[in-house]
Amino acid sequence: MMLWKEMPMEMGNGTTVQEFTLEGFPAIQHLGKVLFLVHLLAYLASITGNAVIVTITCADSRLQTPMYFFLSIFSFFECCFISAVIPKLLVIFLLGRRTISFLACFIQAFVFVYLGAAGFLLIAVMSVDRYMAICKPLHYPTIMNLKTCFLLVTACCVLAFLLITGPLVKVSQLSFCGPHVIPHFFCDLDPLIHLSCSNTRSVEMLAFVIALLILLTSLIITIIAYSNIVVTIVRLPSAKERQKAFSTCSSHLIVLSLMYGSCVFIYVKPKQRNRLNSNREAALVNTVVTPLLNPVIYTLRNKQVQQALKETMCRLKISR
Repeated sequence: MMLWKEMPMEMGNGTTVQEFTLEGFPAIQHLGKVLFLVHLLAYLASITGNAVIVTITCADSRLQTPMYFFLSIFSFFECCFISAVIPKLLVIFLLGRRTISFLACFIQAFVFVYLGAAGFLLIAVMSVDRYMAICKPLHYPTIMNLKTCFLLVTACCVLAFLLITGPLVKVSQLSFCGPHVIPHFFCDLDPLIHLSCSNTRSVEMLAFVIALLILLTSLIITIIAYSNIVVTIVRLPSAKERQKAFSTCSSHLIVLSLMYGSCVFIYVKPKQRNRLNSNREAALVNTVVTPLLNPVIYTLRNKQVQQALKETMCRLKISR
């Protein structure tokens, strides 16, 4: 990170890149104030929902279990993830200020890609946790203890950092000869690679392989875990229990489909310049829609969480 601060990117003509311009959504920029309001409300709702999950998980001892521990970490990641992107988008919609400095651009790209990668690895861990709880209930308390949970989260964070640092450093060392307009609403690797006038074949292939590795590994683990969960649910003796379990699993799978689908569409594909425009819409799903749905689907529909939330609200009223 210090390398980027001390050495602005040199262009082909000997000058340096001081800033980029984010294109945003030029076709609908005339609706800027309306879009600002819509995205502001979605952003505040996402932050509030995810922050509530983190808060009540820490405050209520009944929710201090592996499942809610992982969900609270995931919610924290979501808060940071959308906060890396949406505030700048709001500025674009409201004020039309689309410029971003070279350093800020790569910091944004690092935070976005890092949290995205760590989030997908954590989803795989959460899927295994649910598999262990439902399919191996006798072994679950022994295996998924607090130490194991901390180690798994740490492994997700460290592995994500190791995987994404290489491509980001390589992209930061590319030459940008102009134009400096990024055809996106935030700094992401794919648009930056397309903007470079260097030979990007190796860095593009590296980014593609790592995206494929992270997404497919996480997806395969999630599919295997949920397949086993479904088999176990089908064997439940009570029709009411089966219906409740299937309802929960189907909700989870809808959100996961949106997340995996949008990211596979954006990152796991060969270099095609004409698809950058469609990437913006897919990225909106990943940065606005799924963070808004996650608190509702994963946690706030849960009766145990609802009860904990009600009790927390009651305690707050009494303390006043």
